[in-house]
Amino acid sequence: MNIKNSIVFALFTFAFVSAQNTQVITPQQPIDWVNPLIGSDSDYGISNGNTYPAIAMPWGMNFWTPQTGNMGDGWAYTYKSNRIKGFKQTHQPSPWMNDYGQFSIMPVTGELKFKEEERQSWFSHKAETVTPYYYSVYLADHNVTTEITPTERAARFRFTFPETDRAYIVIDAFDKGSYVKIIPSERKIIGYTTKNSGGVPENFKNYFVIIFDKDFQLNSTFNGAVLGNALEMKADHAGAVIGFKTKTGEKVNAQVASSFISYKQAELNLKEIGTNNFDQLKEKGKNIWNKELGRIKVDGGTPDQIGTFYSCLYRSLLFPRKFYEYDKNNKVVHYSPYNGKLLSGYMFVDTGFWDTFRALYPFLNLMYPELNTQMQEALSNAFNESGWLPEWSSPGLRDIMVGNNSASIVSEAYLKSGKVKSYDIENLYKALIHGANNAGPMKAVGRAAADSYNALGYVPNDEVNESAARTLEYAYDDFAIYQLAKALKKPQSEIDLYKKRSLNYKNLFDPKYNLMHPKNKDGKFMEPFDPFQWFNGFTEGNSWHYSWSVFHDVQGLVDLMGGKNVFISQLDKVFSSPPVFATKDFKGGVIHEMREMQIANMGQYAHGNQPIQHMIYLYNYAGEPWKAQYWVRETMNRMYHATPDGYCGDEDNGQTSAWYVFSSLGFYPVTPASDQYVIGAPLFKKVTIELENGKNITINASQNSDQNRYIRGLKFNGKAYNKNWLSHSELMKGATLDFDMSSTSNTKRGINKEDFPYSLSNE
Repeated sequence: MNIKNSIVFALFTFAFVSAQNTQVITPQQPIDWVNPLIGSDSDYGISNGNTYPAIAMPWGMNFWTPQTGNMGDGWAYTYKSNRIKGFKQTHQPSPWMNDYGQFSIMPVTGELKFKEEERQSWFSHKAETVTPYYYSVYLADHNVTTEITPTERAARFRFTFPETDRAYIVIDAFDKGSYVKIIPSERKIIGYTTKNSGGVPENFKNYFVIIFDKDFQLNSTFNGAVLGNALEMKADHAGAVIGFKTKTGEKVNAQVASSFISYKQAELNLKEIGTNNFDQLKEKGKNIWNKELGRIKVDGGTPDQIGTFYSCLYRSLLFPRKFYEYDKNNKVVHYSPYNGKLLSGYMFVDTGFWDTFRALYPFLNLMYPELNTQMQEALSNAFNESGWLPEWSSPGLRDIMVGNNSASIVSEAYLKSGKVKSYDIENLYKALIHGANNAGPMKAVGRAAADSYNALGYVPNDEVNESAARTLEYAYDDFAIYQLAKALKKPQSEIDLYKKRSLNYKNLFDPKYNLMHPKNKDGKFMEPFDPFQWFNGFTEGNSWHYSWSVFHDVQGLVDLMGGKNVFISQLDKVFSSPPVFATKDFKGGVIHEMREMQIANMGQYAHGNQPIQHMIYLYNYAGEPWKAQYWVRETMNRMYHATPDGYCGDEDNGQTSAWYVFSSLGFYPVTPASDQYVIGAPLFKKVTIELENGKNITINASQNSDQNRYIRGLKFNGKAYNKNWLSHSELMKGATLDFDMSSTSNTKRGINKEDFPYSLSNE
């Protein structure tokens, strides 16, 4: 069996072998366990990830994906589809944000068909090979095999044609303003696309250059549905078609690169390919992915667990994407998605902090502190260029989601590694203070209702929607600023102010329900109120989901609820309550997150959306850590698989994947802007983590199995360890964790208050 077939075999037999609970050893080639199709069996109504197969380098500026959807459709590739319309360069972070700067390449034979619906071809997953560094598919209608292998800003294509005197390649620059020019003497096509979904300056363009290794015998351009003989076309929807004669099995190669700066810069970006032919570039890409994925080595799990882990790890290494380029002097430069200027320095885009502050950025702080330093420089640049920190960038400021969670991103990075890095933390602190005290140019920038929040201690529900969600997230964000202010030795009055504000979550606690309840300006709770009803002051969820969003002061929440027993009872009710999402008076629409919770059969635990993903770990704060151990494993077993329907909701730029990665290791960053991870239970028998500083973290759990999901005992560097948390700073020194796993819960470990993780109320 060759390696290609063995990969396909492994991916399509996960379900069968995992049912037998077959254990496997450490994969020597972790890339072979990645399934980029994970999460692609999704649509508008139900998300099993809402992903597309990203053929890309880690954090690459450009991704490539086969395109099964129509031009402009956010669901660019869906697993159930059976026809491909083109191979698209994409910058899409999610279907809900849609794409920008996209164009496509498509081979055609026989009758010249260039329009999307006419040129599309039937394909089968049986004749499709999908890896992060290489994609191949057989296009049945055209009898052509298309292969792609990428770099960060460029890619190589290889088309294998049949014998024909009518072989064509269509370059589609898409609508909303585009340009193409064919230069036959150089076997070259250049062009640009301006297609976007918002968040770009007026002068936005994605410039592309494509160079072939075969002379053109036909040169045409099109304007919409009209094909002509001009070598140049500028139109709302421009494209080009080149043609030639081919022999059976003839391979036509193309090199393609793009730039947000200029054609000249695109030519420079093309140099990433160097002298590498297709197979050499493919091998180079494979080695890059193996190096990154191999920094976490897992041993002793089922094939499904191994495949799911590395597929989630792959997804954790895609966003935020690099939006910078290297000029002719090899200096880092970027086109600003905020003001449209060419500027020096780093820029990263395509991430929403509402999602990714929870686990994705903590993962970067653990594994990639140097890269995260560049990301912090990029945030400082974003502030300088726009006057705000982006809460959702795609590529510029976007008006979606709530919170001011850039505070967590900035504070955590500095607290965990920034003290030894050189970037302008004072400028970033200035940006945090500005964002925390001002409403921005759109609701999702700065803080909506900032004046009311600062005056009343909560966001009034009769002033702005999603008020309770905003209040809870602002309070945590204030905690993050408080932590950073202490580290930067700011005036005590400033430190005290943000510490005080971080307790604002208490203003929405309603003892009638023992949950959070939105308030109006007059200080009265909003009525009518049903904690099971979605929205009603919350973002994509209800009070049962959001009431746990006191990341920084769980002890304070325990106290409000009346003590540990009541708190545990409320946590238990999340799983025992029915999965309802509306009352008979509910007038809102049913969104996909509702259905995903409903069909998951885990009560009100809506893991498919971010607000509740940390909730399982809160059992550790009230002396029943074994329940966290049970539910973490249950969630991993039931909600994740290395299959096209392998997620239980939106994957969201690495966040849902990073949850699985952390949880597999046995700990999770409940409070990112602190030094602690909260312990769950490891998934594998052994894990070795290679830190960037050269140290290793070794996690041993030799008795781990599907039944042995409970921690009987733990040793940290050989010494008995009863706490329910781990220190980031201690782990970064290198550590060995020895877990003694059991099929029965140890109800005497981690039950004392001194074992509980950090809470502000305990300072």
